[in-house]
Formats: sequence, C-alpha cells, structure tokens
Amino acid sequence: MDKQISIMPCLDMQNGRVVKGVHFVDIKDAGDPVQCALAYCKAGADELALLDITATIENRPTMLQVVRNAAQAATVPFTVGGGISDVKSAAAVLEAGADKISTSSAAFRKPEIIKEMVKEFGPEKVTVAIDVDVNKKMPSGYEVYIDGGRTATGADAIEWAKKVDGFGVSVILPTSKAGDGAQTGYDLPVIKAMADVCSAQIVASGGAGKMEHFYDAVEAGASVLLAASVFHFHIIDIPELKKYLRSRGVNVK
Repeated sequence: MDKQISIMPCLDMQNGRVVKGVHFVDIKDAGDPVQCALAYCKAGADELALLDITATIENRPTMLQVVRNAAQAATVPFTVGGGISDVKSAAAVLEAGADKISTSSAAFRKPEIIKEMVKEFGPEKVTVAIDVDVNKKMPSGYEVYIDGGRTATGADAIEWAKKVDGFGVSVILPTSKAGDGAQTGYDLPVIKAMADVCSAQIVASGGAGKMEHFYDAVEAGASVLLAASVFHFHIIDIPELKKYLRSRGVNVK
C-alpha cells in the first residue's frame, strides 16, 4: 500500500450549523462550522469537507459567509459542496476561500458543467459527489440519487462514475444512502467498483463506525477516508485512527 491516504472529516451544514443525520434524515446539531474546522485541523485532519446539504433542495447558493469564516479557520485544504450548479457559483465559493468545489445533482442534470469546471479551474479543484443506493435492477446493483438522496435517477452508479472520470476530475465522492450515518461500515462494493474503473481518487463516505471500517475502505481502493458522526461525537479521534492505520501498514499523511 504505497499510495498516501488522507483523513477527511465532513461538516454537513444546515442553516449555518454543522448537523449529522442517519440515511440522510433524522438530523442532529453537531456544532459551529468554524469551531469544528479549528478543532479538526488541530486534531490532524488532512482535509475537510463542508457540505451545505439543503442548498440544492432549497434552490439557493452555498452560504458564502460560512465558507469565508471556515477558510480563515482551516489550515488544511477544504472542499465545499451544496448548491454549486455552474462555473459562476463554483467561482464564488473558490473566491470565498475554498480549495476545491464538489458538485452532485447539478453535475448529473447537466454533465457538461463538469467539463466546464475542469477547464476553468483545473481538475484538482473539482470533485463530483455521487449519492448511491442499492438497486438490483441496475447492471452494477447501484443507482444514482440526486437532491440530497431524495430523487432516484434510473442511472447506474458505476456507469455514471466512469463518465465523470472521463471528464478528468481528480476526485469522485460516492456516498451510500444505506450506509450514511449508520456506522455499520462503508459500502465496500461501491468503492471497489469505482476504484477499478476510474483514475480519479475515490473517497470513502457513509457508514464508518469503527477503525476497521477505515482500513477496509483502503483495501477496497479508497484514497480519502471521509467520516462525520464518529469524529463529531468523539467515537473515534483522528490521532488514534492514524496510529491504528499505520500499525496495519497504511501510508497515512
């Protein structure tokens, strides 16, 4: 395992607060985004994700003031997603201090915006997030969901990942709806299937509950290990997680 693995706490935001749900619902408050960003940077996070989870459904742009505040607090690269629907909204988020942007529903509805963003900002600035759920009728067994996991698309998740990868993005972030917040482990078949067909880095997201789950995700092909609940509620702390992964031969940042 020679590739370097990053640990990425995820701050899901709603109304300017960090929240955490289970299966994309049952939302609980988990604190102030700036305080969370500061704490995670101190704890040894390699990257941060800040996702405005209701921006798309509420049909509004990302909260830029929160991005500005978090940018001042963060000492590691951070990715912002939610409500980024075109080059203009992406540019506003990058200007507010984000290092990378993440797009999901808009990218699915208009795939050409992925190409536009890669051309405008460079591939290293663009992440495409893909929410997935199990659907046995799909060739891969997984279907793409949009609108914060609310809308089924009828599209095969692995085929969509392949198409996204073809646009040259540097990171693909699949989140399993079944795994989200459940702490029962990442959806390893999704990670493995995407890692096998994509040259982009694959982020493991949705379902981490114990240290072994992070190791399993690396084995399945993930390069970035994203989690929220276990970090927010101190079930697992980042220094211990890194120590554990190193003890199992993983090259952690």
